[in-house]
Amino acid sequence: MARTAPGRSAGGVDTSEIQRIARIEDANWWYRERRAIVSRELPHLGVPGVALDVGAATGGTARVLQRRGWHVTAVDLNPDAVALARERGVDAHQGDARYLQCPTSRYDLVLALDVLEHIEEDARAAAEIARVLRPGGVALVSVPCDMELWSAHDVAAGRVRRYERQDLITLIEDAGLMVERLWSAGVLLRPLLRRLRHRSPRREDLAPLPPPVNAALARLCAMERRLPVSGRPGTRVFVRARRPWGAAIGADGGP
Repeated sequence: MARTAPGRSAGGVDTSEIQRIARIEDANWWYRERRAIVSRELPHLGVPGVALDVGAATGGTARVLQRRGWHVTAVDLNPDAVALARERGVDAHQGDARYLQCPTSRYDLVLALDVLEHIEEDARAAAEIARVLRPGGVALVSVPCDMELWSAHDVAAGRVRRYERQDLITLIEDAGLMVERLWSAGVLLRPLLRRLRHRSPRREDLAPLPPPVNAALARLCAMERRLPVSGRPGTRVFVRARRPWGAAIGADGGP
C-alpha cells in the first residue's frame, strides 16, 4: 500500500489554494502541461461523450473537454471552486469524491487529476470512479509519485501521500478497472524540483513565475514529450484505465 504522511487527514483543496489556482492556471506551465496531456489522450477515447471531472477545482480541464465536444459535469468539494467554475461556463457541483451523487454506469470518461493524494480513503474514491463509469468507459487519473519526494510542498498542498507506480496500479485494479497505460510525467524536472522542494516550503509551482522562467519550464515539458522517458521516475504518474465490458461493479466498487 502507498505510505501515508503522518498526522494528515483527507480533505479537499482549501479556499486559498483555489484562489491561487484561479489566478495562474491559464498561463502556468504546470497546468498547461496537464491540459496538454489530457488533450493528447482524448483521441484514444473515440468520439466525444459524457464526462465527469472529479476534483475539478476551477474547471480548467473541464473547459478543455467542452471545447473538444464533450458534455462535462464537474465536481469539487470546495464551494468556492464550484462557484468559480460556474462563472467560467462549467456545469459544476459540490460533492465528495468518496460519495459521488452521480448515476451508476453513466459516464464515458472520468477524470481525477491530482485528487486521490488528498483523500485518506482513496480506495473508496477509486471505487466511485469505477461505479459511475459505463462499461467500456475510461478513467484518466494522475497522482504525485514517490514518497522520497515528500516535502513541505506536499504538506502545503494538503496531500496525505505520494504514490509508487505499483500502488496506483493496485488501487485502480482493486476498484475493478483494467489498466491500459501507465506513464510518468515530470521526468526531466524531477532533479530540479526535488532540490527546490527540500530546500524551501515555497509553493514554486503555484507562485506567479517570471515569464522567461515559465516559458523555459514549458519548453522542458515539450522536450520531454519527444523523448522515450515515460517509464522512468518523474514527479507524477498518469494512468488510463477502462471499465471492462460485462463486469458488474457494486456500490462499493470492485468486481
